[in-house]
Amino acid sequence: MTLEATAASGEPEVKGREEDLYTAKPWTLIWWRFRKHKLAVASLVFMIILAITAIFADFISPYTPFSFNRLNTFAPPSIVRIIHDGELQRPFIYAVKRKRDPETARVLYEEDRKKVLPIEFFVKGQPYKFLGLVETETHLFGVNDRKQEINLLGTDSLGRDLFTRLLYGARVTLSAGLIGVAFSFVLGLALGSIAGYYGGWWDSGIQRLMEFIRSVPTIPLWMGLAAALPVAWDPLFVYVLITIILSLIGWTHLARVVRGRFLSLRTEDYVLASRLCGASEYRIVTKHMLPAMTSYIIAAMTLAVPEMILGETALSFLGLGLRPPVVSWGVLLQDAQNLRSISLAPWLLSPGIAVVLVVLAFNFLGDGLRDAADPYGH
Repeated sequence: MTLEATAASGEPEVKGREEDLYTAKPWTLIWWRFRKHKLAVASLVFMIILAITAIFADFISPYTPFSFNRLNTFAPPSIVRIIHDGELQRPFIYAVKRKRDPETARVLYEEDRKKVLPIEFFVKGQPYKFLGLVETETHLFGVNDRKQEINLLGTDSLGRDLFTRLLYGARVTLSAGLIGVAFSFVLGLALGSIAGYYGGWWDSGIQRLMEFIRSVPTIPLWMGLAAALPVAWDPLFVYVLITIILSLIGWTHLARVVRGRFLSLRTEDYVLASRLCGASEYRIVTKHMLPAMTSYIIAAMTLAVPEMILGETALSFLGLGLRPPVVSWGVLLQDAQNLRSISLAPWLLSPGIAVVLVVLAFNFLGDGLRDAADPYGH
């Protein structure tokens, strides 16, 4: 085949790709650009896996979050192995023997290499309600031994499985971030667009409100709320209250940026043309001005979630937010507040590592979505 024939055969493919590029819908173009951002794609996959494990935490986790074992306190993480005596085996763990240090009286754990515990799948364990609806005893994995447990991330001071509590805590922490961002996003978009589009006394009033909220010191505010909240209140009500307060504090930054964008967009030619054509103000804002801010809105949403997660975690860690028996990553980190606990059981810091990974994933995801949604960046 000659060079001219090869070039001629490749021309239809190039034309077809160009035609697809010109006729593709905006969201299709965003997806094509997003796929080029490898870190953002990996972060999206990670967040999807984390969301699935959080939703089905009761099935995936081998135990319930409040089950404890007094004879298994501060137990180190179980090491999953596949080789025993030089031979390949199905995944298993070794049994653990408990003894005390004669000098310090500290409890020590060592593996019993003679006793192999194969990891079973779809095993019967402690009863729970699947998704809060169907009562069952089936767990994804576990070991068939009444005295031995599989603790992938070790146990805490009460002998509770940290892997189980980490999955259950992901439900509360992630939902607090997402719900808080949803509230603050609606407030920020609504008030920022009103201030930027109408101006005048609307703009002045909303600006003064934002300045007042941003001037309130957060730590004294949370300390006062923590002292004012009765201990007898339902933990679920406290969780909702904390989420709402986080959203009421966190909407000001988005509103200020939206206001600035609207001040510049309301004098654009296509906005003036829409007014001359008789379009309503609601249509001008929702169909013409907000879509022009798609890249920033998407990035602001994804980057605001880790701020909410860090806020909930920090407040619960300091004892100013959620409190036991609620299981969140911030509540779990309360066990790692002193150096003695960290030195004896460094695996208690695993919720903190989870927070760092989730924050990085949301940041990478936000960067990828911002670049993909920005038509001037490509």
